[in-house]
Amino acid sequence: MGVFKKFMTDFNKTYESKDDMMYRYKVFRQNMKSAFKLQKADQGTATYGATQFADLTGEEFRKNYLTPVWDLENHPRDTAQIPQIEVPDSFDWRDHGAVTPVKNQGMCGSCWAFSVTGNLEGKWAIQKGQLYELSEQELVDCDKLDEGCNGGLPSNAYKEIIRLGGLESEKDYPYDGRDEKCSFSKREVEVYINGSVTISKDESDMAAWLVKNGPISIGINANAMQWYFGGISHPWRIFCNPTSLDHGVLIVGFGEEDGISYWIIKNSWGESWGEKGYYRVFRGDGVCGVNQMATSAVIN
Repeated sequence: MGVFKKFMTDFNKTYESKDDMMYRYKVFRQNMKSAFKLQKADQGTATYGATQFADLTGEEFRKNYLTPVWDLENHPRDTAQIPQIEVPDSFDWRDHGAVTPVKNQGMCGSCWAFSVTGNLEGKWAIQKGQLYELSEQELVDCDKLDEGCNGGLPSNAYKEIIRLGGLESEKDYPYDGRDEKCSFSKREVEVYINGSVTISKDESDMAAWLVKNGPISIGINANAMQWYFGGISHPWRIFCNPTSLDHGVLIVGFGEEDGISYWIIKNSWGESWGEKGYYRVFRGDGVCGVNQMATSAVIN
């Protein structure tokens, strides 16, 4: 019980009744068993344990923070051209002014929207020289192809951004983490896009494209992320099905540590999660489906 009480203190957790607290304690204990299994079997350097999600059942976690499993066939038709460059050992768009601060989607399955805005924020900064924090709420409210807080797909979101005429800034259309009535104003648009592309599943190609073009919107299986604290995550496939993508995130760079190659992934669960809001995952083995749905907006 001592570890659970520390968890409650660390994350300012309160419960409605003693019965509720005891139920959460049971869930917590079961989750710590799962985290221990993951820790024992991890092939990387990751640490897993009592994150802010440690008192949630798998079903609650999926419902409130993830998206229904993505249809891997629903991706942009156009294919990205892979630049023929020498890929460096490491590269990070955070060092080049193309990544906004980590955001927090709250208890809303809008990760897909954060993945897309992150891609577009980076693309616009690189091509147009202006880094805007863009509105996820516009997509949650106004995207007619997706389901707002109940999930969505980047491929649909790109089409809807084109239909709407662009994205407003976070300042003009702030995030509230709920499905609301669309209040989009074309006069407030800060950025536009002209299309979208699917990027190669080859992770060397992905790295080359990222260096030349910017952060990449991806889907990932988030099973290992519920208990992730830091380090390079490399779960076995049995723990992290690469064809079952249920979370939209953003690759902002890559690197190598002690001979282990990794991707740097920006998440949308706030800075108190992971490595100040970031997730490092092994690069080169399609871990957790990191290479299955890599896409980007196109800006002319």
